[in-house]
Amino acid sequence: MSKTEPRKEFLPYALPLIEEDEINEMVDTLKSGWISKGPKTIEFEKQFAEYVGVKHAIGTNSATAALHLALIAAGVGEGDEVITTPMTFASSANTIIHVGATPVFVDIDPDTYCIDANKIEEKITDKTKAIVPVHYSGHACDMDKIMEIAQKHNLFVSEDAAHAVYTQYKGKMIGGGIGDTASFSFYATKNLATGEGGMLTTNSDEIAEKVRVMSLHGMSKAAWNRYGKGGSWRYDIEFPGFKYNMTDMQAALGIHQLKKLDRMQESRSEIASMYNEAFGDMPEIIIPKIAEYTRPSWHLYVIQVNDELLSIDRDKFIEELGEENIGTSVHFIPVHLHPYYKRTFGYKEGDLPVCEKMFNRIISIPLYPKMTKQDVEDVIYAVKRIVEKYRK
Repeated sequence: MSKTEPRKEFLPYALPLIEEDEINEMVDTLKSGWISKGPKTIEFEKQFAEYVGVKHAIGTNSATAALHLALIAAGVGEGDEVITTPMTFASSANTIIHVGATPVFVDIDPDTYCIDANKIEEKITDKTKAIVPVHYSGHACDMDKIMEIAQKHNLFVSEDAAHAVYTQYKGKMIGGGIGDTASFSFYATKNLATGEGGMLTTNSDEIAEKVRVMSLHGMSKAAWNRYGKGGSWRYDIEFPGFKYNMTDMQAALGIHQLKKLDRMQESRSEIASMYNEAFGDMPEIIIPKIAEYTRPSWHLYVIQVNDELLSIDRDKFIEELGEENIGTSVHFIPVHLHPYYKRTFGYKEGDLPVCEKMFNRIISIPLYPKMTKQDVEDVIYAVKRIVEKYRK
């Protein structure tokens, strides 16, 4: 390594790539007067549906909202069980509780960190109504196995695709109708960022109609246009719905983020390749393994600190990266280890050993299109310096 000092300025863990196209579109939206749900939301939904190759795309204010609506549309409710993974953000499981059902966690695959499809069937009971697979870090789950199990047991499949914009499974886009629904996130750190926002996709006319109605207070179809020319002031509440709709301000960003998504993904893939090359021969650092069946979105680049070969643990490694002015995160604290889930469902440490082992070793390092080559080299230098300093 040629460097001898840490970088002088802090490198954030993640930043969105916002350019003049998004800014100009946002200004146009503000001038138009349509700042809530309006024509740009409809246009973004249309373009997103075309991009992933699905019949329906419904904009929401978050992936959490989309996941919640998917379960309601599927009729999941009190007394039901829903299988999911603990290696995810809490919203994946929280939405199951919000419909009155019980989340049932299945351990993860040690290579992909996605739900271990080979362990799902042993958790199915007569109360099981759905599976929520999470495409962790943008790596697709083994959807053939999951769909085979779902069809065998007549289960609804609601894909958590919060990390999976651009991800493919066996050449098919995630969100393109593999599961019954897929829910995407456009949070500020995501590959396609609108600040907040999400999208639900489905090929089911029935589910799409239910979600459209439920996402806007349960009002009848096209009620969003009741203040526009030709719109009617009359509306009917068909369901006690939610305020989950996307806005035109979010869609203004999304339209142009989608246009340059492939370009942004090229940058992500290049950075991931640089990391793979730099860390691939280091036994102290375990790099992501990508299954042959997927094209990942590289939403995250997650390394494992092999604490058997180092004299420090993951938390100390993160502290050391901070001293090098490198931002990091951890994805995720396993859901079953959060106090509410331990208290309510009796989960304890040791229940899901693969997930727990991974959690104690993983670090998400910076990966986003705004990074320069020097930024990437600074991250590589910092990781290598720490390994050399603390190698056993």
